[in-house]
Parts: sequence; C-alpha cells; structure tokens
Amino acid sequence: MTTQELAVKLANYCREGQFETVMKEMFADDVVSIEPYPTPGFEKETKGKEACFAKAELFNSMVQEVHSIAVSEPLVAENTIAFTLDMELTMKERGRTKMNELCVYTVKDGKITAEQFFY
Repeated sequence: MTTQELAVKLANYCREGQFETVMKEMFADDVVSIEPYPTPGFEKETKGKEACFAKAELFNSMVQEVHSIAVSEPLVAENTIAFTLDMELTMKERGRTKMNELCVYTVKDGKITAEQFFY
C-alpha cells in the first residue's frame, strides 16, 4: 500500500471514529505516539503498539459521548501524512468540549511508525 492509499484509508477510519482499527491494522509494533505535552494520565511520548492501545483505552474511559468528528483531506509528502481532526465530545469530568488538532503520521513499509499531535 502506498503512503497516499494509506492516508485515504487512515482519514476515512478516523472520520468513522474507528481509531482502534487504525491501531490494529496500520500501526507498526514499535510505533511512537507524541503529544504536545504531558497531561494527567498521559505521557508526552508513548512507545509501542500495546502502550498506544492502553493510552486509547484511558482516553476512551474519560469520554461520555462523541457528538461529532470531522477530518480534513489528508496531505501526503513522501512518507508523511497530515490532516486536521475536529471532535466535539462530552468528557466525564469536564463536560462538553471541542478539540481541534493537527495529526501528523510517519509511514515506513506500509505501517505507521509515528504519530504526533499538535493542538
């Protein structure tokens, strides 16, 4: 699968809220996930597919309801994919909130080896 094909599939999965499918199908075993800064319960950097699953489970446990998800068309340059992700969620501890982030992925041999979020 080319990086362009992977980008289209990735963006579509994210639009559908299928983030677990992304991790199962597209993440390399040694994937690295990078947040802008550490927050309670989340390190700045998470290494490995299993650790990323645990991070996602923790985030999902804090979400009460997903109201909307919007993903821009992906941009592709060589082995890099980028798109914006806008979500409106009700968080159990914070109430309804809007999240807007830039998601950047690095691809090698048809798998995502790194993801980094900017917000």
